[in-house]
Amino acid sequence: MKKIRVLIYNEYIHERGNNEVIKKLYPEGIHTALKTGLSADDFEISVANLDMPEHGLSEEILSNTDVLLWWAHANHGGVSDEAAKRVQKHVLNGMGFVPLHSSHASKPFRFLMGTSCDLLWRCAGEHVRVWNINPSHPITRGIDANFMIEHDEMYGEFFDIPKPDEIIFISWYQGGEVFRSGCTFLRGMGKIFYFQPGHEDCAVYYNENVLKVISNAIRWAAPIERKKIKFGYSEPLERI
Repeated sequence: MKKIRVLIYNEYIHERGNNEVIKKLYPEGIHTALKTGLSADDFEISVANLDMPEHGLSEEILSNTDVLLWWAHANHGGVSDEAAKRVQKHVLNGMGFVPLHSSHASKPFRFLMGTSCDLLWRCAGEHVRVWNINPSHPITRGIDANFMIEHDEMYGEFFDIPKPDEIIFISWYQGGEVFRSGCTFLRGMGKIFYFQPGHEDCAVYYNENVLKVISNAIRWAAPIERKKIKFGYSEPLERI
């Protein structure tokens, strides 16, 4: 069985800071929690972070990546434009991209969306009910009509993104806001799934439903076997 080559990018700043809650929740980093939680026979998982050469996002590494997961929050600007545009290029050429939580503000996602990707937010540790509004979609395989996340950061509308190709989940927060928390986009040959849950001081990436959604998204976003797409001048196939 051919494995899906998954690269988890985590800037890896919060977990090494002074916040004891975050350090206790993710002692080896969010990327390690995700790598452990997403472990599957059909995944081959590696990790990258902000401090690595080229942020672990070199041409060679991305050329050998089927799906890139991205978690970042504290230093979006620390990612070089060169690396972000390299990610954008590979997505357009077919690499899957799954930006998580605060990665709505990451350079690669904003380059691919072409909008500010801004939103409302509030850190109050409120509970969230995530509604599955596209139950026939592969990303919702094994997910009930809704599921609860005990504590997470609130993200609220308006979410300044282009119209999604599909809305998969809508979340309702204890304070009353709603949010398009799971959206798909097609860009070039690549498939993108933005998924909101995952604030750094909440145990979201130990939630069974959240991990199942991300696993489903990886399989959905993985590139299909295809011949190289031709662009530019084309000789006529029939007599003109």
